[in-house]
Amino acid sequence: MVETPRPDEYAPSFASYVARIADDEDVVAVLASQLIQVVARLAGIPEARGDYCYAPGKWSIKEVVGHLCDTERVFAYRALRVARGDTTPLPSFDDRAYVAEMRAGERTLADLTREWGDVRRATIALFGNLPAPAWRRRGVASDQPISVRALAYIIAGHVRHHVAVLDARYGE
Repeated sequence: MVETPRPDEYAPSFASYVARIADDEDVVAVLASQLIQVVARLAGIPEARGDYCYAPGKWSIKEVVGHLCDTERVFAYRALRVARGDTTPLPSFDDRAYVAEMRAGERTLADLTREWGDVRRATIALFGNLPAPAWRRRGVASDQPISVRALAYIIAGHVRHHVAVLDARYGE
């Protein structure tokens, strides 16, 4: 089981995501269980609700799912680079700009859910096959320190955050 990352392994802005994974949880097992749970959860949302936003200026359910796809891809790519020993500082990304460009309203919720499942399977394959030393490697992303294990926790915690938002704000 991978140890919980220390606060010096990630930017303070990610602390709430890391905190969503308990110290006694195996982060790779969390990633795997989320695949099943989140796909089932999203499949239970009627397609007609996909464009629902809980307030003006907030993302639709489909945009949230697309955001999960894009963010996981970016963070898993960061983990790959750092795990392989690449010390090149990695740039930040503007998640709001990505959402604006994804054109989620032109896709079905079912299609976006399938895509997220595909992205998550790739993430599980990456983290599930890392050698022990790779988990402790550190790099720089968005001008902040980051470790491979922190990225795994951030990915899992980010999904928990957005599922909680779906529950609380979207009536889903």
